[in-house]
Amino acid sequence: MTEQQSPGNSTENAAPSRQTIRKWILIISFVLLPVTLFYISPIIILMGAAEGVATGSMLLFIANFILSLVVARLWCGWLCPMGAWQEICTPVMKHTVQDGWRNYVKYLITAAWLVLLGYLFMGAGGIRAIDPFYATDHGLSITSVEPLIVVIVIFLIIFAAAFFMGRRGFCRVLCPIAPLMIIGRKIRNLAGWPALGLTADKAKCIDCNKCSNECPMGLDVHGMVKDEKMETPECIDCATCADVCPKGAITFGIKGR
Repeated sequence: MTEQQSPGNSTENAAPSRQTIRKWILIISFVLLPVTLFYISPIIILMGAAEGVATGSMLLFIANFILSLVVARLWCGWLCPMGAWQEICTPVMKHTVQDGWRNYVKYLITAAWLVLLGYLFMGAGGIRAIDPFYATDHGLSITSVEPLIVVIVIFLIIFAAAFFMGRRGFCRVLCPIAPLMIIGRKIRNLAGWPALGLTADKAKCIDCNKCSNECPMGLDVHGMVKDEKMETPECIDCATCADVCPKGAITFGIKGR
């Protein structure tokens, strides 16, 4: 007797893929930017620091650092509207960021930003208040033309960074929050507790290069698989490489040391 295919296994009723879900989350994050911008802005953090106020952006930065101890740069791959914008523009990005000095620029930016942040808080007499809705208008970030123009300029800069430097070039070279999460990941690696990440079985690799070709960050994932060294500070835990691999050579999940 022939077993009939259950409705749950039919193509029509197939659950959305992980990448479909991820991309929809990124699109929603991007669309919500008029609400959320001031909650993710390093500039707003500095403005608040000058008045002795810990802003919503600062609370988010702290939360991302803490979460990075377990999920690394998951924020970048799944939630960041700036990352979403760069992935939307991916079809016109013809190359990837070259390894080398460019990868270290963001660390200098973050270091300078942290020094300025400390200086501003010291000048204001320390943290005197916590205001998650600082600088917003009834919780909204963009309610007039002026901040909208600023946002347009910011996104043009982000587009230019990705266009001239490579896919997700802003994330790789200029993002001031990325080093905070990278530091959190390095702490996790030293401690060795279970955390989200990639593992690879090079014996299953057929050298199709799909993992490298599809990586939003333009990483040499194929080379990482061959070396069975999947840990890199530039990985944003998007799981694209794991999902496009036709042989299951890459897996994404909780791993040990």
